[in-house]
Amino acid sequence: MTLAAKPVVIEILGGIMAFSGDLSVVAVGRLDIERIVRDGASASALDIGQVRRLDTAGAWLLLELQRRLGSPDRPVALQGASDAQMQLVETVRCNLAAEGKAGPPRRTLSDRLEALGRATFAGGKVALALTGFLGEVIAALAMTLLRPRRLRLTSVVHHMQEVGWKAVPIVALMSFLIGVVLAFQGATQLRQFGAEVFVVDLIAISVLRELGILLTAIIVAGRSGSAFTAAIGSMKMREEIDAMRTLGLDPIVVLVMPRVLALILMLPILGFIADIAGLVGGAIMSWIELGVSPAVFRSRLVADTDVWHFGVGMIKAPFFALIIGVIGCYEGMMVEGDAESLGQLTSLSVVLSIFMVIVADAMFSIFFAVVGV
Repeated sequence: MTLAAKPVVIEILGGIMAFSGDLSVVAVGRLDIERIVRDGASASALDIGQVRRLDTAGAWLLLELQRRLGSPDRPVALQGASDAQMQLVETVRCNLAAEGKAGPPRRTLSDRLEALGRATFAGGKVALALTGFLGEVIAALAMTLLRPRRLRLTSVVHHMQEVGWKAVPIVALMSFLIGVVLAFQGATQLRQFGAEVFVVDLIAISVLRELGILLTAIIVAGRSGSAFTAAIGSMKMREEIDAMRTLGLDPIVVLVMPRVLALILMLPILGFIADIAGLVGGAIMSWIELGVSPAVFRSRLVADTDVWHFGVGMIKAPFFALIIGVIGCYEGMMVEGDAESLGQLTSLSVVLSIFMVIVADAMFSIFFAVVGV
């Protein structure tokens, strides 16, 4: 059985605002706070000695009246409260948002320039560190050529399976669908000019020269680059890399070089598979949409497609592989001792790898255009 809420009675005697009854959420909701503030403008204290029940709504009311009736020079005291009531009031006070809390300062032009400078400096430090790490990897590869026994062949073969063989389905499917889309969209546009047969040239140049190897590198960056960062980062968190150094083992030789070498060997093969799948997808859609038979597609492909279109894509592949492998392993080495760092650097590894692959592709495109290939 619950007791009915007793109405709140407020009296102002001698500068003291006295409360009696229940200062509960129901009672507070019925009060006219603005009128209470006007009537009690001269009050110097709030007396709740006769309050039977006090909840968080009542505590908020008392704090609000203290704030609005008082001033820094003349604070309004709270008296007559029991220990439990005072504890409740203080708890509510601690959880209220600070009045007039200043927001973040407005950023000036100098602040923005400073932030830009700091970001540029941080980016330069990362670029310098990546360059140094790349030098270590290249030096390790050179030493392995001089001393082949340093090569951990089992590890290389394992990573070739992980980054190559297991990536074939997704790479082939992606490239096949890209070929289908290129043929369909190209047919829609070329049909307007009666030049449907040129869809073969469109598919061949797009897939062989750019899209086949570029999209393959992006998929490998998201799939294998992140896996490199996660695996090496987990070892860094468990201090296994420090244990390797204690045993006299070089982490670059043991962990990084097999992964990078596997990528360098497998990415051209994946690029070749992507090219074939893209051409097959384009040929099928050309047959369905334009009536270009596979025989006509093959003959026009052989007759009008320069072998350098395929060569350009294959030349890019090892460089893309080196970029993905070095960035993925470097970010793994940078992982700190917590899982949050591992997640952040794994995401950063994927983003940075894809960005650098696209930048490298653009630079290759400019270079081949300049030399006329």
